[in-house]
Amino acid sequence: MPFIAAIDQGTTTTRFILTTVEGKVVAHAQYEHKQIMPRQGWVEHDPIEIWRNTRRAAGEAMASHDISEEDIAALGVTNQRETAVVWEKSTGKPIYNAIVWQDTRTNHDGDPVRYKKATGLLHNSYPAAPKWAWILDNVPGARQRAENGELLAGTIDSWLMWNLTGGARGDDGHEAVHVTDVTNASRTLLMDLKTLDWDDALCEELGVPRAMLPEICPSVGEFGVVRRRGQLSGVPITGVLGDQQAALFGQGCLDHGDAKMTYGTGLFMLLNTGATPQHSENGMLTTVAYQRAGGDPVYALEGSVAVGGSLIQWLRDQLGVLRTAAESEKLASEVDDSAGVVIVPAFSGLFAPRWRADARGVITGLTRFADRRHVARAALEATCFQTCEVVRAMEQDSGTTIAELRVDGGMTDNKLLMQMQADLLNSRVSRPDNIETTVMGAASAAGIGAGLLTAPLTLGDTTTWHSTMAGPDRDRLIAAWEDAVQRSYGLG
Repeated sequence: MPFIAAIDQGTTTTRFILTTVEGKVVAHAQYEHKQIMPRQGWVEHDPIEIWRNTRRAAGEAMASHDISEEDIAALGVTNQRETAVVWEKSTGKPIYNAIVWQDTRTNHDGDPVRYKKATGLLHNSYPAAPKWAWILDNVPGARQRAENGELLAGTIDSWLMWNLTGGARGDDGHEAVHVTDVTNASRTLLMDLKTLDWDDALCEELGVPRAMLPEICPSVGEFGVVRRRGQLSGVPITGVLGDQQAALFGQGCLDHGDAKMTYGTGLFMLLNTGATPQHSENGMLTTVAYQRAGGDPVYALEGSVAVGGSLIQWLRDQLGVLRTAAESEKLASEVDDSAGVVIVPAFSGLFAPRWRADARGVITGLTRFADRRHVARAALEATCFQTCEVVRAMEQDSGTTIAELRVDGGMTDNKLLMQMQADLLNSRVSRPDNIETTVMGAASAAGIGAGLLTAPLTLGDTTTWHSTMAGPDRDRLIAAWEDAVQRSYGLG
């Protein structure tokens, strides 16, 4: 029986899985990579470390069950999206660290909606294009080298596929492929949502030579063949999706009106809007959800929140409030409420639906009574409040009520968080047994692209939470959150 492999290159870890065509994960491995923060608001990753971890995870997972590349029929890739890499075509060496999607160095004072109709995105620090331009403008000689065709630019999917298919060595006499898929390309500020191609005028205006950019392909179909000697050699790459689109695909949200929220480093909600790109009046972004080879694209509205699980990491690593991330549930469950403590985690400003680059993190409502249990509960509430804001904005844009929110991601292991979310949202929250929907979405796309599957892999049974909170209590908590958010403005 053939296996399907998938790489999930995320903001904090790189994961590799092997699954059967029935959706049973038989092997997995993952490695963390360093978060590089050279200045306030700057976040970088080492692309070489990410590529090394990808190979380590693949080798470990395959060796753990004595699986060789001959046993693997297809490979899928999913990735942190707007993170930008520029590298030398001749050597494969990055000319600068990858600039991460959370990074704020490319904030500017211009019109943020200038390119929104064409690209679906705001012109701010979030998309990849301003990051590529920053690298070209700040690494000596880089812009001229880019104009000469010596440099390549891509998001993490392009970086990994270029290396997987041979890199600078051009194994087996084949040149490495420089490709991306429509979902990742739609996060750059350079792709026209309707033509699904790079826009020459945008490339020129934003300072990114088109010659650097990868070829844009459908998400489900043929991208190339792994030619790196050793592990995975000869395996076709047949599915590529940005991480949030992969989670949407993995959750089976393939029909108009389906929605999911992923609780990861950040919080990301996507609502399938079908064959027509829908433009938001309430702070949402428009993106490509997926495209099958030979088919029309499917679009989505997206609400992106910068800080979700990373708030728990901050409490653990920077403040020492928690010993482990899992401890947040235990501590928060020991108290009935947060004792008035509210945390607004605007570490990189506030993303959807507010888009306030001037916001900074604040903690309000502290008294001598409050202890780390209340702080832990306030951190979980912050996740719920931000989710509620995105859901309400989605409802206003779509004109429909989202009665059930499908959820996934590592934070959804926290049962208290899921109950709090149902209470504050006042609707059902449903979680599949297999919450690793991102990597399963990549595997599903690869399986369909290789002709092994006709539908996304199964995720098992579903657990559902229902609201138990009285309306006045909900209103009081939301009012306290709104007050704290207003206090976060103008600090950046």
